[in-house]
Amino acid sequence: MDRLLFFMWRVWRNPPSRTALLVMLGALALSIGLVLIERGLGWPDWLRADRVPRQRLPHL
Repeated sequence: MDRLLFFMWRVWRNPPSRTALLVMLGALALSIGLVLIERGLGWPDWLRADRVPRQRLPHL
């Protein structure tokens, strides 16, 4: 929580440029959109990360 408050204080004291603000808002909108798609429609199987069994090296 302290890190978030420090970040907000820094942004309040030194506002970002318009380009940086648009990039931050775009990243926020993209992440919120992905969460809404995942929650609403589900996540496609081809995007799932499955655990792959670790191969053991033979002892020499």
